[in-house]
Amino acid sequence: MEKTPRIVGIVNITEDSFSDGGRYLATDAALQHARQLAEGGADILELGPASSNPDAIHVSGKDQIARLEPVIEGLSGCDLPISIDSTDPDVLRFGIEAAVSMLNDVRGFPDPRIREELADSQASLVVVHSLLALERAARNDATPEQVLASIDRFFEMRLGELVRSGISEDRLIVDPGMGFFLGSNPEASIAVLRRIPELRARFGRPIFISVSKKSFLRAITGRAVEQIGPATLTAEIHAAREGADYVRTHDVSALRDALKVSEALNS
Repeated sequence: MEKTPRIVGIVNITEDSFSDGGRYLATDAALQHARQLAEGGADILELGPASSNPDAIHVSGKDQIARLEPVIEGLSGCDLPISIDSTDPDVLRFGIEAAVSMLNDVRGFPDPRIREELADSQASLVVVHSLLALERAARNDATPEQVLASIDRFFEMRLGELVRSGISEDRLIVDPGMGFFLGSNPEASIAVLRRIPELRARFGRPIFISVSKKSFLRAITGRAVEQIGPATLTAEIHAAREGADYVRTHDVSALRDALKVSEALNS
């Protein structure tokens, strides 16, 4: 592991997240969880006001902003960068106005109407690939070969579009997608995790990996969401060793400890 990835701690301000649905919907609960993640060693706090799992309900941009505003205000004294995970253009605009450090769009910022505003902002942009350019993942089947080809086509197209829109290339971060974003075949996610060095070399951008509690790990192990911690940590450490620049996780303290031990063993 050449360098330690930055840990992105997940704060789901939602009622139907597959991992912790409803637990942090209330502002006080979200703030308490965010502070715990910060104490556990997070480098970035990512706020998600709407779920992207296949069974999630649609949440309007107005409602997403209503969820985000008091949490961002409550974290105003926090030294950590804030990221917003949303596909809604109005929510992305809100994030720009709130001067958050990062925006994460699981559709990969497809809307040309907001790109000028993105170009004028300072936020890093996590450009996510999925087989379907939707606001949620989907249950569809694809072979690893089809997924890898889709990743190549998508980033060759989208990164070029964003740069031509005036967005500085050094603000773009590549997320190849995981779990249902790559279909229902767990081998697709495994294939992508094996390809992290190639992705970094091919696109020349930092790599963002989000495997925490994802469906492919549950499919491989047969474990329920609440039992998937060890499998998650194994995949996250693999991603770190393969050169991922960011690892997005629910369990920050477990990943931070594992990275410390891994560094000690390999020093």
